[in-house]
Amino acid sequence: MEVRMDTHVHDRRRFLALAAGAAAAPLLTACGAGFGGDDSKSDGSAADDVTGSFDWKREKGTTVKALLNKHPYTDALIADLKSFTERTGIKVEYDVFPEDNYFDKLTVDLSSGRASYDVFMLGAYMVWQYGPPGWLEDLGPWMRNSSATGAEWDQADFFPNLLQADQWSLKAGAPLGQGGQYALPWGWETNVVAYNTELFVRLGLKPAESFDELAELAGTIKRKAPGAGYDGMYGIAVRGSRSWATIHPGFMTMYARNGLKDFTVDGGKLTPAMNSPEAVAFTEDWARMVKRGGPPSWTSYTWYQCSSDLGAKKAGMLFDADTAAYFQAVKGASPASGKIAFHPGPKGPDGSLATNMWIWSLGMNAKSKKKSASWLFLQWATGKEHLRKSAITHNHIDPVRKSVADDAAYKDKMKHLPGFLETFETVVDQTKIQFTPQAQFFDATTSWAAALQEIYGGKGAKSVLDGLADDLAGKVG
Repeated sequence: MEVRMDTHVHDRRRFLALAAGAAAAPLLTACGAGFGGDDSKSDGSAADDVTGSFDWKREKGTTVKALLNKHPYTDALIADLKSFTERTGIKVEYDVFPEDNYFDKLTVDLSSGRASYDVFMLGAYMVWQYGPPGWLEDLGPWMRNSSATGAEWDQADFFPNLLQADQWSLKAGAPLGQGGQYALPWGWETNVVAYNTELFVRLGLKPAESFDELAELAGTIKRKAPGAGYDGMYGIAVRGSRSWATIHPGFMTMYARNGLKDFTVDGGKLTPAMNSPEAVAFTEDWARMVKRGGPPSWTSYTWYQCSSDLGAKKAGMLFDADTAAYFQAVKGASPASGKIAFHPGPKGPDGSLATNMWIWSLGMNAKSKKKSASWLFLQWATGKEHLRKSAITHNHIDPVRKSVADDAAYKDKMKHLPGFLETFETVVDQTKIQFTPQAQFFDATTSWAAALQEIYGGKGAKSVLDGLADDLAGKVG
């Protein structure tokens, strides 16, 4: 079974070109700080028009249009839409596109102002692109209005770092967790190490606790796996294509665990920091690890190749999204199913388990004419009942809500995956977006991936990263 989960593997050049015109558009007004903004009255939000007692039926007869990416989370949502319509009387029409062209479709629609879609999926990084031009509704006023939001939605049940990831002041370099709430976390991934338990037993190996150990382990597997009955196996699968998606999973996680930053921020000015002496040394070590223990065609590797190689017993380890391994580990999904375990991965020199994340979120079109009905949909889709059902009866993992993560039925479903729950619980509170928020994120990280390829190919890390920093210095901040 081929599962195209969080691929986000395609170059975002078209996305960037389509969004380039956003810079001249008016900005939304940021509202307060803390989850959902502050407690002050919103400034002209449509949420102010919702008064009286909360009522799921208040928009009965309305139709909401959703734009969705092809994904297991989407499959779970669509399977449960009848429940939403029965509860609210609201009909949901939807279009589903593969990620190859999903963000193109969404960007064109948002930039046009036509509001063909009221609600949509987006990644938290996309808030940095879609928020400043005013395309996203600030959901904070809706969250704070007890007439619009039922008590059972229970905002405090979300893992706080996930809500913070979709909350921003729209100012480059400003920390997340302040300003408007421009999307809601819906499904996410933490980046950890998964490994082939059968191989580890045969070779007498154990998971690495430091980056030096991980690099040594990758090389050992590549050398010794053929003698253990794994012809052609290499040590570690990590992404390597010329795409922003190469930087954000394993690389950025280990980069952050080493205490490194992509940019420094001083008075609102962003200065590239990926060419600091410490960052240069780390990048050299990462490229060396891939050279000695990675796949032969690493520069073409995406989420899909990494995940597939773990499942096909071509890779001894995977440093990527936990879900990338999950979809190979479930019973009958791949030759390696039943032989995959999970581990938080190497700690930083000071013991850090700082971990980068990807979050599929749900947002509302700021130009929608059906905001009240759209908010009811977002409230239901991110609510306890739907997310619990999706996690237990479908493949909507990892949970964005603490109540789902703690649910006995969910834990029972996941307990056959060695180390999955323990790893999740170890890193969940230390997982956040490790990048500095800024509108040129996709362009900057794609250039960073290109630089990583050059270093892998033999060019000097210092000169390559100095050139990258010089190039980015004139584009961000």
